[in-house]
Amino acid sequence: MSSSQDPLGIVGTIVDGKYQVEAVIGEGGFSVVYRAEHIIWKQPVALKCFNALAGVPAAMRQELLNGFIQEGKLMTSLSSRTAAIVQARDVGTLTAPRSGEQVPFMVLEWLEGRPLDRVLSMERQAEMPARSIYDVLALLEPVATALEVVHVQNIAHRDIKPANLFVIGDPRQPGAFVKILDFGIAKVMLEHAQLQTSLAQTGREITAFTPNYGAPEQFSRTHGATGPWTDVFALALIMVELLRGGVPALQGDDYIQLAVASRDPTVRPTPRAFGVEISDDVEMVFRRALAVSPRERYKTAGQFWLDLHAAAFPGSAQWSPVTVGGGASAAAFSSPATTPGGAPMSMRTGPNMGQNTGPRISVHAGNGMGSGGGHAPTTPLFAPGGTGGGGLTASSAPKKSSGTVVFGALAAVALLGGGGAALVMFGSNKTPNPEAAGSETPTAAPGGSASAAAVVAPACADGMVRIEGAKFFMGSDEPGFALWQPQHNVTLSSYCMDIHEVTAEKYKACVDGGECKRAEMIPDYPKGEKTTPEQHEKNRKEFAELCNFGENGIIKAGREKHPVNCVSWEKADLYCKAQKGRLPTEAEWEFAARGSDGRKFPWGDQDGTDPKHMNACGKECADWEKAHGLEPKSQTMYDADDTFPGTAPVGSFPDGKTKFGNLDMIGNVWEWTNDYYASYGKDPQTDPMGAVTGDRKAIRGGGFNGGFELWVNPAFRFHQLTTASAHGVGFRCAKSLK
Repeated sequence: MSSSQDPLGIVGTIVDGKYQVEAVIGEGGFSVVYRAEHIIWKQPVALKCFNALAGVPAAMRQELLNGFIQEGKLMTSLSSRTAAIVQARDVGTLTAPRSGEQVPFMVLEWLEGRPLDRVLSMERQAEMPARSIYDVLALLEPVATALEVVHVQNIAHRDIKPANLFVIGDPRQPGAFVKILDFGIAKVMLEHAQLQTSLAQTGREITAFTPNYGAPEQFSRTHGATGPWTDVFALALIMVELLRGGVPALQGDDYIQLAVASRDPTVRPTPRAFGVEISDDVEMVFRRALAVSPRERYKTAGQFWLDLHAAAFPGSAQWSPVTVGGGASAAAFSSPATTPGGAPMSMRTGPNMGQNTGPRISVHAGNGMGSGGGHAPTTPLFAPGGTGGGGLTASSAPKKSSGTVVFGALAAVALLGGGGAALVMFGSNKTPNPEAAGSETPTAAPGGSASAAAVVAPACADGMVRIEGAKFFMGSDEPGFALWQPQHNVTLSSYCMDIHEVTAEKYKACVDGGECKRAEMIPDYPKGEKTTPEQHEKNRKEFAELCNFGENGIIKAGREKHPVNCVSWEKADLYCKAQKGRLPTEAEWEFAARGSDGRKFPWGDQDGTDPKHMNACGKECADWEKAHGLEPKSQTMYDADDTFPGTAPVGSFPDGKTKFGNLDMIGNVWEWTNDYYASYGKDPQTDPMGAVTGDRKAIRGGGFNGGFELWVNPAFRFHQLTTASAHGVGFRCAKSLK
């Protein structure tokens, strides 16, 4: 491969002992993006390297490297607070083989989808209709929520544009979810004036913003300093572009013309300036968001979104951020529950930045929101095609009516994400249904009322164990696996959990009762990067033998006591709710597996790879895969033959029992949890529920095909698409005892 194809010469190498570099994805003026694979968890990642140090004086390089690492840490912290910022996994430096220079890099999640600019271009070519203001609000709410997370810390992106907004899923369908890319290596470099001069001399000038979406203060500092209000301006421009069917709001053929369009006080690029039909109130919000003077503009995205929501949905509950662990904020987007035609109206839910443990706050225009400093760099990675995401979309105008029940969508989803079906209700005197939450209903004393009820400590159902609330350290600080870091203190309330994984016979009883959907007879899961489409299809058909249900929804002979597998997250969730329970949170699962006593494995400190403790991949697994011609071959956990090439009857490995009495927490099948996957924060949490939205749920425990010793650690975690129905994934249920 030539140096032009691989500028750093690292394709084929392993970076930092963890990332196998596979190919160059793209190159800019001062960075190059590689596709890599994490060699332990076999998933693609983005490796973005800053390769502009060649033009930097030697005396400045170490200072620059140190600054990059610090900014990378800040980016990792920000991305852990919201699913709507591309997730930063790691940051470090590598030695370029060709030059011998130290090159800073950042590792990011690999995304499947398209940047918004490409989406708009394709839609224009297809002559698709422009979006309504309600569609635009629904699509971009995750962006506004994520921006508020950083804005309240006085951090700004400064280059918000369609190319930096990544759409996961069909942008015209309810499942679409938008993530913010590139918080900008450029902004790290702009802190160093001498560096700019050095790069300019080599023809590698750093541009801080994109003129087509530039605010007046970016074209000329005479208007004031840049800041979060600069992002508000760009976000408003993107919304106008969406309302116009993909036609940019700032018109001009060059930098000067765009500067004039951005700064002209007599002609503002608001929706009505282009003939878009919106209400007077909505137009006034846009006029303020697009004001020439930063002093007249909204100070944060949350302030802008609050007023825009109120203008678009008059009479509804407010959109407001919710303080979360660590001081960031999430957003609740409330809207009327009906459309003009009277049909139920779906609502788009934004991402959650963590556990909703703090007080609820409202953002009001004109308030300064928080403090802090610095610029948070991140970097984009994109892969064409693909779908994913989560959430719903509001696709038509609201009906204005009195007495309408309005839900705070994010607050409601936060509760639902933790297993409760209680909704936060506005404008209604109705109380949440305790049975919908899977909770025990207090028993009223004779002659008394529910409000004066004597609350009896609830018992767990047959087949469950009671796990008393306690504190423990969740995750691990052990090196070698970034997904379980950092270790952090968690406090849990008491709950019940199934002793066994849900069996095929119990699942079939739920299906026969009309409350559950059939398990699949052929597994479905994402294709591995190194697997050809032909081999992937062959693997799926061969692995169908390991699904415990066959044709017509019949359990395969002798597998009644095996765990149900080949079920999506939705089907697992539906089953647990039918049992008046829910899927366990990640924290509940991990605590059930390890407790608070610091044990190394669920069963104690004995050897973690002893086959008597679990159904993992041994000789039987390798022999089965070889006989079926499967590639790539699974790594084996041990050389012994545990006699189960697939699942085993639940409870077959009693030596693997946890301190609470749960069985098969490690091995047999991975287990769905209730949490959308998100990186950990370091702050203490109480009853954490993970991110509110995303396209992947966290899975725990490893399966019969597990060959890595890391999987045996109770802190080990992974993730899977919610739509996947893999032969190695099943579940068990939990129930709150509040």
